[in-house]
Amino acid sequence: MTQPAAVSGQPSLSGIARVDRRTKALVSRLQPGDIAVIDHEDLDGVAAETLVGARPAAVVNASSSMTGRYPNIGPLALTEAGIPLIDAAGAEVMAIEEGSRITIQDGTILLGEDEIATGERQTHEGLQDRILAAKSTMGAELERFAENTLRYIQAEGHLLVDEPDVPEVPGVDFRGRHVLIVVRGVGYKDDLNLLRRSGYIADQKPILIAVDGGADALLEAGRKPDVIIGDMDSVSEEALRCGARLIVHGYRDGRAPGGERLDGLGLDYEVYGSEGTSEDIAMLLSYEKGCELIVAVGTHNSMVEFLDKGRAGMASTFLVRMKVGMMLVDAKGVSRLYRSTVRTRDLLLLVLAAVFTMVVIVLVSEPIRLVIRTYWVSFTS
Repeated sequence: MTQPAAVSGQPSLSGIARVDRRTKALVSRLQPGDIAVIDHEDLDGVAAETLVGARPAAVVNASSSMTGRYPNIGPLALTEAGIPLIDAAGAEVMAIEEGSRITIQDGTILLGEDEIATGERQTHEGLQDRILAAKSTMGAELERFAENTLRYIQAEGHLLVDEPDVPEVPGVDFRGRHVLIVVRGVGYKDDLNLLRRSGYIADQKPILIAVDGGADALLEAGRKPDVIIGDMDSVSEEALRCGARLIVHGYRDGRAPGGERLDGLGLDYEVYGSEGTSEDIAMLLSYEKGCELIVAVGTHNSMVEFLDKGRAGMASTFLVRMKVGMMLVDAKGVSRLYRSTVRTRDLLLLVLAAVFTMVVIVLVSEPIRLVIRTYWVSFTS
């Protein structure tokens, strides 16, 4: 595929370099005005949103932010926010020392007077053209995705028919309650804001289940999760210590690598061994524990979202959604249907009740009656 030409004649910019191969780890250290140096092929939407939220002066990617395998929109989030993206700069940029001041001139990265690497300075229009091209040529990727999904359905079919051995969650009673599952996926902040503004969370008080970094999303929104479930690699220590019940997503053979971190922190946890994604088993847990409704925030549903996460298929997601069925709704749908409003009839009744109360007070209060009679005599004489 033809690469877009680098932008020339752009003013140079400088900043402190923050370097990490794991984008989600980098964001915790990134300050406004810094330059993020990452190695993230096919930059996904969630990573891009977190980068935009940190307000860096620029992003330098050692790899290609958009390979053209599929129409990933992550890089567009950066250019839409006006953040320069220097793409495919090469492995050399990962050797930049953390905290160094670097300069970007067009697509060239300078450390002092020394040229470190050269990449492509992407444009919004160029990225849009590449997305259109990827949409027209992704047939092979779609075929591979479908084949993997069907193959894994055979291995993960137990999710649909078996009675899973779900862990106990002491202190959390799911029966007959709503469950809000929060994944730090694309648009999760908007979804949480919609639910907050609609009054749904305040009125229904759902059980709050966070999938990994979704715990930090809830804390940022002023809510404490009741349960945190996942492999615990993208959730902060603050969130892990917030008092939520912790469930590590493990393998069916009993291994749970995520438990090592919690052991090191001295935190108690349960293990849920199952194939599939952590958000899938969060839904299964809620379903098997007898909840009434599952509301999903930021969960992955499309092939593009799964390719963003590097997952070959979506067998577990397909099977789990078949099992939980009509109990599952998307947060956007809830916020549109649920409105915490005062009806005109209720408001009228409130006003009438207030008037009635005032009349009763007047009738039983001798001082008030005396004042009214005095004014009445003065008015009629």
